[in-house]
Amino acid sequence: MTNPTTPFSWQMPTASDLVTDLPADFEVFGQAVATSMADLLGGTTGQVLSKASNTDMDFTWVTSDDANAIQNTIVDAKGDLISATGSDVPARLAVGANGETLVADSSTSTGLRYGANWAAGKNAVINGAFDIWQRGTSFAYTGSGATTFTADRCAVFVNGNGSFTFSRQTFTPGAAPVAGYEGNYFYRFAVNTLGTSTTAYVLQNNIENVTTFAGQTVTLSFWAKSDASRTVSLALQQQFGSGGSSAVTTSSSVSVGTSWARYSYTVALPSISGKTIGAGSYLTVRLEVTPTASQTLDIWGLQLENGSVATAFQTATGTLQGELAACQRYYWRNTGSTGNNAIASGISSSSSNTFAVMHHPVQMRVAPTAVDYASIAVTNTTSYTNGGAVVTLDMANALSSRLGVAVSGQTSNQPTQVLTQTGGYVGLSAEL
Repeated sequence: MTNPTTPFSWQMPTASDLVTDLPADFEVFGQAVATSMADLLGGTTGQVLSKASNTDMDFTWVTSDDANAIQNTIVDAKGDLISATGSDVPARLAVGANGETLVADSSTSTGLRYGANWAAGKNAVINGAFDIWQRGTSFAYTGSGATTFTADRCAVFVNGNGSFTFSRQTFTPGAAPVAGYEGNYFYRFAVNTLGTSTTAYVLQNNIENVTTFAGQTVTLSFWAKSDASRTVSLALQQQFGSGGSSAVTTSSSVSVGTSWARYSYTVALPSISGKTIGAGSYLTVRLEVTPTASQTLDIWGLQLENGSVATAFQTATGTLQGELAACQRYYWRNTGSTGNNAIASGISSSSSNTFAVMHHPVQMRVAPTAVDYASIAVTNTTSYTNGGAVVTLDMANALSSRLGVAVSGQTSNQPTQVLTQTGGYVGLSAEL
Protein backbone atom coordinates (compact mmCIF):
# COMPACT_ATOMS: atom_id res chain seq x y z
CA MET A 1 0.00 0.00 0.00
CA THR A 2 2.34 2.66 -1.35
CA ASN A 3 0.20 4.62 -3.84
CA PRO A 4 -0.88 7.87 -2.14
CA THR A 5 -3.86 9.42 -3.90
CA THR A 6 -4.12 13.08 -4.78
CA PRO A 7 -5.01 15.67 -3.64
CA PHE A 8 -5.47 14.24 -0.08
CA SER A 9 -2.58 11.73 0.07
CA TRP A 10 -4.86 8.93 1.25
CA GLN A 11 -3.26 5.45 0.96
CA MET A 12 -5.25 2.59 -0.59
CA PRO A 13 -4.45 -1.12 -1.20
CA THR A 14 -2.65 -1.97 -4.43
CA ALA A 15 -3.20 -4.90 -6.77
CA SER A 16 -0.16 -6.68 -5.37
CA ASP A 17 -1.25 -6.55 -1.73
CA LEU A 18 -2.03 -9.91 -0.16
CA VAL A 19 -5.60 -10.69 0.63
CA THR A 20 -4.66 -11.03 4.24
CA ASP A 21 -3.38 -7.40 4.24
CA LEU A 22 -6.63 -5.83 3.04
CA PRO A 23 -8.37 -5.36 6.42
CA ALA A 24 -5.41 -3.43 7.79
CA ASP A 25 -4.98 -1.47 4.56
CA PHE A 26 -8.63 -0.36 4.58
CA GLU A 27 -8.29 0.59 8.23
CA VAL A 28 -5.37 2.89 7.35
CA PHE A 29 -7.34 4.35 4.43
CA GLY A 30 -10.50 4.89 6.47
CA GLN A 31 -8.62 6.51 9.31
CA ALA A 32 -6.99 8.96 6.89
CA VAL A 33 -10.37 9.89 5.43
CA ALA A 34 -11.91 10.34 8.89
CA THR A 35 -9.00 12.52 9.99
CA SER A 36 -9.27 14.74 6.88
CA MET A 37 -13.02 15.19 7.32
CA ALA A 38 -13.00 15.82 11.06
CA ASP A 39 -13.59 19.57 10.70
CA LEU A 40 -16.84 18.91 8.84
CA LEU A 41 -18.37 17.32 11.90
CA GLY A 42 -20.67 19.22 14.24
CA GLY A 43 -22.19 22.63 13.68
CA THR A 44 -25.70 23.73 14.47
CA THR A 45 -28.72 24.73 12.43
CA GLY A 46 -28.07 27.87 10.40
CA GLN A 47 -24.28 27.77 10.69
CA VAL A 48 -21.99 27.75 7.67
CA LEU A 49 -18.46 26.41 7.01
CA SER A 50 -15.64 28.94 7.04
CA LYS A 51 -11.93 28.45 6.33
CA ALA A 52 -9.91 28.43 9.55
CA SER A 53 -6.51 28.71 7.85
CA ASN A 54 -4.82 28.18 4.50
CA THR A 55 -4.23 24.51 5.35
CA ASP A 56 -6.11 22.02 3.21
CA MET A 57 -9.39 20.80 4.72
CA ASP A 58 -9.08 23.19 7.69
CA PHE A 59 -12.61 24.50 8.31
CA THR A 60 -14.71 25.75 11.18
CA TRP A 61 -18.46 26.19 11.69
CA VAL A 62 -19.62 29.80 12.15
CA THR A 63 -22.91 31.62 12.29
CA SER A 64 -24.08 33.15 9.01
CA ASP A 65 -23.61 36.65 10.52
CA ASP A 66 -19.89 36.26 10.95
CA ALA A 67 -17.24 38.94 11.38
CA ASN A 68 -16.27 38.81 7.72
CA ALA A 69 -19.85 39.34 6.49
CA ILE A 70 -22.03 42.48 6.59
CA GLN A 71 -23.63 42.39 10.01
CA ASN A 72 -27.38 42.49 10.54
CA THR A 73 -26.88 45.22 13.13
CA ILE A 74 -25.52 47.64 10.53
CA VAL A 75 -29.09 48.61 9.61
CA ASP A 76 -31.42 50.10 12.21
CA ALA A 77 -34.62 51.09 10.44
CA LYS A 78 -36.80 50.49 7.42
CA GLY A 79 -35.27 52.11 4.36
CA ASP A 80 -31.65 52.14 5.62
CA LEU A 81 -29.07 51.49 2.91
CA ILE A 82 -25.66 49.80 3.11
CA SER A 83 -22.98 52.02 1.63
CA ALA A 84 -19.23 52.30 2.26
CA THR A 85 -16.85 54.83 3.75
CA GLY A 86 -13.85 53.32 1.95
CA SER A 87 -12.36 50.13 0.53
CA ASP A 88 -13.87 47.09 2.30
CA VAL A 89 -15.55 49.36 4.91
CA PRO A 90 -19.35 49.02 4.83
CA ALA A 91 -21.45 51.71 6.50
CA ARG A 92 -25.10 52.51 7.12
CA LEU A 93 -26.85 55.34 5.29
CA ALA A 94 -29.99 56.30 7.22
CA VAL A 95 -33.19 56.62 5.26
CA GLY A 96 -34.07 60.16 4.17
CA ALA A 97 -37.23 62.14 4.78
CA ASN A 98 -40.41 61.51 2.80
CA GLY A 99 -40.13 62.85 -0.74
CA GLU A 100 -36.33 63.25 -0.70
CA THR A 101 -34.11 61.77 -3.40
CA LEU A 102 -30.72 60.01 -3.17
CA VAL A 103 -27.79 61.87 -4.74
CA ALA A 104 -24.03 61.35 -4.93
CA ASP A 105 -22.01 63.71 -2.71
CA SER A 106 -18.27 63.17 -2.27
CA SER A 107 -18.19 65.51 0.74
CA THR A 108 -20.11 63.02 2.90
CA SER A 109 -18.53 60.00 4.62
CA THR A 110 -20.47 57.51 2.47
CA GLY A 111 -20.36 59.53 -0.75
CA LEU A 112 -24.15 59.69 -0.74
CA ARG A 113 -26.86 61.83 0.82
CA TYR A 114 -30.58 62.41 0.66
CA GLY A 115 -31.65 65.79 -0.64
CA ALA A 116 -34.75 67.77 -1.51
CA ASN A 117 -36.56 66.98 -4.74
CA TRP A 118 -36.12 70.13 -6.84
CA ALA A 119 -37.59 68.72 -10.06
CA ALA A 120 -39.05 71.49 -12.22
CA GLY A 121 -42.51 70.75 -13.54
CA LYS A 122 -43.78 68.82 -10.51
CA ASN A 123 -45.68 71.90 -9.27
CA ALA A 124 -48.82 72.57 -11.29
CA VAL A 125 -49.30 76.02 -9.71
CA ILE A 126 -47.81 78.78 -11.85
CA ASN A 127 -46.27 81.65 -9.83
CA GLY A 128 -46.52 79.74 -6.56
CA ALA A 129 -43.57 81.77 -5.21
CA PHE A 130 -45.41 85.05 -6.02
CA ASP A 131 -42.47 86.43 -8.00
CA ILE A 132 -44.52 87.80 -10.93
CA TRP A 133 -46.79 90.83 -10.42
CA GLN A 134 -47.47 92.33 -13.87
CA ARG A 135 -50.62 94.19 -12.80
CA GLY A 136 -49.04 95.96 -9.80
CA THR A 137 -47.94 95.15 -6.27
CA SER A 138 -50.80 96.43 -4.11
CA PHE A 139 -54.54 96.23 -4.67
CA ALA A 140 -57.24 97.98 -2.67
CA TYR A 141 -60.52 96.12 -2.59
CA THR A 142 -63.80 97.74 -1.66
CA GLY A 143 -67.33 96.71 -2.44
CA SER A 144 -68.66 93.22 -2.84
CA GLY A 145 -68.67 90.26 -5.19
CA ALA A 146 -66.06 91.15 -7.82
CA THR A 147 -63.15 88.87 -8.69
CA THR A 148 -59.86 90.76 -8.89
CA PHE A 149 -56.56 89.51 -10.31
CA THR A 150 -53.58 90.49 -8.18
CA ALA A 151 -50.29 88.58 -8.39
CA ASP A 152 -50.18 86.75 -11.71
CA ARG A 153 -52.47 83.68 -11.86
CA CYS A 154 -53.95 84.68 -8.48
CA ALA A 155 -57.46 86.06 -8.23
CA VAL A 156 -59.19 87.22 -5.05
CA PHE A 157 -62.87 87.29 -4.26
CA VAL A 158 -64.59 88.79 -1.22
CA ASN A 159 -67.93 87.40 -0.21
CA GLY A 160 -69.40 90.52 1.34
CA ASN A 161 -68.29 94.12 1.69
CA GLY A 162 -65.54 95.96 3.51
CA SER A 163 -62.07 97.29 2.77
CA PHE A 164 -59.15 94.95 2.02
CA THR A 165 -55.61 95.26 0.73
CA PHE A 166 -53.90 92.46 -1.20
CA SER A 167 -50.21 93.15 -1.63
CA ARG A 168 -46.72 91.94 -2.37
CA GLN A 169 -44.42 91.87 0.64
CA THR A 170 -40.63 91.45 0.55
CA PHE A 171 -38.81 88.87 2.63
CA THR A 172 -35.96 90.19 4.75
CA PRO A 173 -32.84 88.45 3.37
CA GLY A 174 -32.40 85.17 5.22
CA ALA A 175 -35.92 85.26 6.67
CA ALA A 176 -37.70 83.20 4.02
CA PRO A 177 -39.31 80.09 5.55
CA VAL A 178 -37.28 77.50 3.60
CA ALA A 179 -33.56 77.01 4.12
CA GLY A 180 -31.84 76.59 0.76
CA TYR A 181 -34.64 78.29 -1.20
CA GLU A 182 -34.51 82.02 -0.69
CA GLY A 183 -37.95 83.36 -1.57
CA ASN A 184 -38.18 87.00 -2.64
CA TYR A 185 -41.81 87.93 -2.00
CA PHE A 186 -44.87 86.68 -0.18
CA TYR A 187 -48.57 87.42 -0.51
CA ARG A 188 -50.40 89.38 2.18
CA PHE A 189 -54.12 89.68 2.87
CA ALA A 190 -54.96 92.64 5.09
CA VAL A 191 -58.41 93.51 6.43
CA ASN A 192 -58.72 97.29 6.81
CA THR A 193 -62.43 97.58 7.55
CA LEU A 194 -64.67 94.60 8.08
CA GLY A 195 -67.99 94.95 6.29
CA THR A 196 -71.21 94.08 8.00
CA SER A 197 -71.93 91.26 5.56
CA THR A 198 -68.43 89.91 4.92
CA THR A 199 -68.30 86.14 5.37
CA ALA A 200 -65.08 85.16 3.58
CA TYR A 201 -62.25 86.16 1.30
CA VAL A 202 -60.79 83.74 -1.19
CA LEU A 203 -57.49 83.33 -3.06
CA GLN A 204 -57.70 81.08 -6.09
CA ASN A 205 -55.28 79.89 -8.76
CA ASN A 206 -56.73 78.23 -11.85
CA ILE A 207 -54.73 75.39 -13.42
CA GLU A 208 -55.52 74.92 -17.08
CA ASN A 209 -57.42 71.76 -18.09
CA VAL A 210 -59.64 69.82 -15.70
CA THR A 211 -57.84 66.60 -16.66
CA THR A 212 -54.86 67.75 -14.55
CA PHE A 213 -54.27 65.09 -11.84
CA ALA A 214 -57.79 63.69 -12.36
CA GLY A 215 -58.18 60.36 -10.57
CA GLN A 216 -54.80 60.73 -8.84
CA THR A 217 -53.66 61.37 -5.28
CA VAL A 218 -52.29 64.90 -4.97
CA THR A 219 -50.85 67.06 -2.22
CA LEU A 220 -51.51 70.79 -1.87
CA SER A 221 -48.98 72.62 0.31
CA PHE A 222 -48.03 76.18 1.27
CA TRP A 223 -46.35 78.19 4.02
CA ALA A 224 -48.40 80.66 6.01
CA LYS A 225 -48.53 82.80 9.13
CA SER A 226 -51.19 85.06 10.57
CA ASP A 227 -51.61 87.79 13.16
CA ALA A 228 -53.53 85.23 15.24
CA SER A 229 -54.31 81.55 14.97
CA ARG A 230 -57.09 81.06 12.43
CA THR A 231 -58.63 78.45 10.16
CA VAL A 232 -57.88 78.42 6.43
CA SER A 233 -60.26 76.34 4.34
CA LEU A 234 -58.70 74.51 1.39
CA ALA A 235 -60.44 73.27 -1.73
CA LEU A 236 -59.62 71.71 -5.08
CA GLN A 237 -62.44 72.29 -7.52
CA GLN A 238 -62.73 70.58 -10.90
CA GLN A 239 -64.36 73.07 -13.28
CA PHE A 240 -65.51 71.42 -16.53
CA GLY A 241 -65.79 74.58 -18.63
CA SER A 242 -68.49 76.07 -20.78
CA GLY A 243 -71.12 73.44 -21.54
CA GLY A 244 -69.38 70.89 -19.34
CA SER A 245 -70.46 68.92 -16.30
CA SER A 246 -71.11 70.53 -12.93
CA ALA A 247 -68.09 71.38 -10.77
CA VAL A 248 -66.77 68.78 -8.30
CA THR A 249 -65.12 69.97 -5.08
CA THR A 250 -62.92 68.27 -2.49
CA SER A 251 -62.08 70.25 0.64
CA SER A 252 -60.39 70.35 4.03
CA SER A 253 -58.99 72.95 6.44
CA VAL A 254 -55.87 73.76 8.47
CA SER A 255 -55.22 75.95 11.49
CA VAL A 256 -52.56 78.55 10.69
CA GLY A 257 -50.40 79.90 13.53
CA THR A 258 -48.45 83.12 14.06
CA SER A 259 -45.07 81.87 12.75
CA TRP A 260 -44.13 80.64 9.32
CA ALA A 261 -45.00 76.95 8.97
CA ARG A 262 -45.83 74.61 6.15
CA TYR A 263 -49.33 73.18 5.80
CA SER A 264 -50.52 70.45 3.44
CA TYR A 265 -53.63 68.65 2.28
CA THR A 266 -53.52 65.25 0.54
CA VAL A 267 -56.55 63.97 -1.33
CA ALA A 268 -57.51 61.57 -4.12
CA LEU A 269 -59.01 63.76 -6.83
CA PRO A 270 -62.18 62.30 -8.34
CA SER A 271 -62.04 60.62 -11.72
CA ILE A 272 -63.50 62.50 -14.66
CA SER A 273 -64.84 59.31 -16.24
CA GLY A 274 -68.29 59.98 -17.66
CA LYS A 275 -67.93 63.76 -17.36
CA THR A 276 -68.44 66.24 -20.18
CA ILE A 277 -65.49 68.63 -20.66
CA GLY A 278 -66.39 71.97 -22.19
CA ALA A 279 -64.26 74.84 -23.43
CA GLY A 280 -61.95 76.51 -20.92
CA SER A 281 -61.94 73.77 -18.28
CA TYR A 282 -59.59 74.04 -15.29
CA LEU A 283 -58.69 72.83 -11.80
CA THR A 284 -59.00 75.51 -9.13
CA VAL A 285 -56.85 75.75 -6.00
CA ARG A 286 -58.76 77.75 -3.35
CA LEU A 287 -57.74 79.14 0.03
CA GLU A 288 -60.62 80.67 1.97
CA VAL A 289 -60.60 82.59 5.25
CA THR A 290 -63.31 84.06 7.44
CA PRO A 291 -62.08 87.61 8.07
CA THR A 292 -61.88 89.48 11.35
CA ALA A 293 -61.13 93.15 11.96
CA SER A 294 -57.51 94.27 11.40
CA GLN A 295 -56.50 90.82 10.24
CA THR A 296 -53.36 89.89 8.28
CA LEU A 297 -52.54 86.58 6.65
CA ASP A 298 -49.28 85.88 4.79
CA ILE A 299 -48.80 83.06 2.27
CA TRP A 300 -45.85 81.76 0.25
CA GLY A 301 -44.82 78.64 -1.67
CA LEU A 302 -48.13 77.42 -3.06
CA GLN A 303 -47.63 73.96 -4.58
CA LEU A 304 -49.87 71.23 -6.00
CA GLU A 305 -48.14 67.98 -6.96
CA ASN A 306 -48.75 64.33 -7.62
CA GLY A 307 -48.34 61.97 -4.65
CA SER A 308 -49.13 61.77 -0.96
CA VAL A 309 -46.11 63.75 0.31
CA ALA A 310 -45.36 67.48 0.18
CA THR A 311 -41.88 67.54 -1.37
CA ALA A 312 -39.47 70.50 -1.46
CA PHE A 313 -41.04 73.59 -3.01
CA GLN A 314 -40.18 74.37 -6.61
CA THR A 315 -41.74 76.75 -9.08
CA ALA A 316 -43.65 75.31 -12.01
CA THR A 317 -40.86 76.04 -14.52
CA GLY A 318 -37.76 76.21 -12.32
CA THR A 319 -36.62 79.66 -13.56
CA LEU A 320 -37.79 83.25 -13.14
CA GLN A 321 -37.96 83.77 -16.90
CA GLY A 322 -39.92 80.55 -17.26
CA GLU A 323 -42.45 81.68 -14.65
CA LEU A 324 -42.88 85.04 -16.41
CA ALA A 325 -43.45 83.36 -19.78
CA ALA A 326 -45.90 80.90 -18.22
CA CYS A 327 -47.84 83.81 -16.69
CA GLN A 328 -47.84 85.69 -20.01
CA ARG A 329 -49.69 82.78 -21.58
CA TYR A 330 -52.74 84.08 -19.66
CA TYR A 331 -52.01 87.78 -19.22
CA TRP A 332 -49.26 90.13 -20.30
CA ARG A 333 -48.75 93.83 -19.90
CA ASN A 334 -46.68 96.04 -22.19
CA THR A 335 -45.39 98.75 -19.87
CA GLY A 336 -43.10 101.68 -20.51
CA SER A 337 -40.77 102.56 -17.65
CA THR A 338 -40.59 106.18 -18.82
CA GLY A 339 -42.61 108.38 -21.12
CA ASN A 340 -43.09 107.84 -24.87
CA ASN A 341 -42.18 104.19 -25.27
CA ALA A 342 -43.46 102.78 -28.57
CA ILE A 343 -45.42 99.56 -28.02
CA ALA A 344 -47.35 99.12 -31.30
CA SER A 345 -47.30 100.30 -34.92
CA GLY A 346 -50.14 100.85 -37.33
CA ILE A 347 -52.00 103.39 -39.45
CA SER A 348 -54.59 106.05 -38.69
CA SER A 349 -57.90 105.30 -40.31
CA SER A 350 -59.32 108.73 -39.54
CA SER A 351 -58.55 111.88 -37.61
CA SER A 352 -59.74 110.21 -34.45
CA ASN A 353 -58.77 106.55 -34.73
CA THR A 354 -55.70 104.37 -35.23
CA PHE A 355 -55.33 100.64 -35.70
CA ALA A 356 -52.03 99.26 -34.44
CA VAL A 357 -50.62 95.74 -34.12
CA MET A 358 -48.92 94.57 -30.92
CA HIS A 359 -47.11 91.21 -31.00
CA HIS A 360 -47.29 89.00 -27.90
CA PRO A 361 -44.00 87.89 -26.26
CA VAL A 362 -45.34 84.32 -25.98
CA GLN A 363 -48.23 82.46 -27.56
CA MET A 364 -51.22 83.08 -25.32
CA ARG A 365 -53.66 80.40 -24.20
CA VAL A 366 -56.28 81.65 -26.67
CA ALA A 367 -56.85 84.95 -28.43
CA PRO A 368 -57.09 87.58 -25.67
CA THR A 369 -60.62 88.74 -24.94
CA ALA A 370 -60.03 91.80 -22.75
CA VAL A 371 -57.72 94.80 -22.68
CA ASP A 372 -56.78 97.18 -19.86
CA TYR A 373 -54.68 100.30 -20.27
CA ALA A 374 -53.55 103.65 -18.88
CA SER A 375 -51.87 106.81 -20.24
CA ILE A 376 -51.65 105.97 -23.95
CA ALA A 377 -50.64 108.45 -26.68
CA VAL A 378 -50.44 108.27 -30.49
CA THR A 379 -47.94 109.88 -32.85
CA ASN A 380 -47.49 109.97 -36.63
CA THR A 381 -45.47 112.00 -39.09
CA THR A 382 -47.49 115.17 -38.60
CA SER A 383 -49.12 115.00 -35.18
CA TYR A 384 -48.78 113.87 -31.59
CA THR A 385 -51.68 113.31 -29.23
CA ASN A 386 -50.57 113.77 -25.66
CA GLY A 387 -52.62 111.11 -23.89
CA GLY A 388 -56.31 110.63 -23.39
CA ALA A 389 -56.52 107.75 -25.86
CA VAL A 390 -59.23 105.10 -25.50
CA VAL A 391 -57.96 101.61 -26.31
CA THR A 392 -60.10 98.70 -27.48
CA LEU A 393 -59.28 95.23 -28.70
CA ASP A 394 -60.17 95.28 -32.40
CA MET A 395 -58.87 91.89 -33.53
CA ALA A 396 -56.68 89.25 -31.90
CA ASN A 397 -55.22 85.79 -32.09
CA ALA A 398 -52.91 83.93 -29.72
CA LEU A 399 -49.79 85.51 -31.25
CA SER A 400 -50.75 89.15 -31.85
CA SER A 401 -53.49 91.71 -31.26
CA ARG A 402 -54.73 94.69 -33.26
CA LEU A 403 -55.61 97.62 -31.05
CA GLY A 404 -58.14 100.27 -31.83
CA VAL A 405 -56.88 103.56 -30.36
CA ALA A 406 -59.37 106.42 -30.38
CA VAL A 407 -58.04 109.95 -29.84
CA SER A 408 -58.67 113.22 -31.67
CA GLY A 409 -56.09 115.25 -33.57
CA GLN A 410 -54.67 112.52 -35.80
CA THR A 411 -53.95 112.78 -39.51
CA SER A 412 -55.80 110.27 -41.63
CA ASN A 413 -53.99 107.53 -43.53
CA GLN A 414 -50.63 108.08 -41.85
CA PRO A 415 -48.29 105.52 -40.25
CA THR A 416 -48.63 105.73 -36.50
CA GLN A 417 -47.03 104.54 -33.30
CA VAL A 418 -48.86 103.86 -30.06
CA LEU A 419 -46.87 105.10 -27.07
CA THR A 420 -47.02 104.60 -23.34
CA GLN A 421 -46.59 107.76 -21.35
CA THR A 422 -45.07 107.69 -17.86
CA GLY A 423 -46.92 104.99 -15.94
CA GLY A 424 -48.75 103.90 -19.08
CA TYR A 425 -49.42 100.35 -20.24
CA VAL A 426 -51.60 98.09 -22.32
CA GLY A 427 -52.53 94.70 -20.90
CA LEU A 428 -54.14 91.76 -22.67
CA SER A 429 -56.02 88.96 -20.91
CA ALA A 430 -56.68 85.37 -21.90
CA GLU A 431 -57.41 84.27 -18.32
CA LEU A 432 -59.43 81.18 -17.53
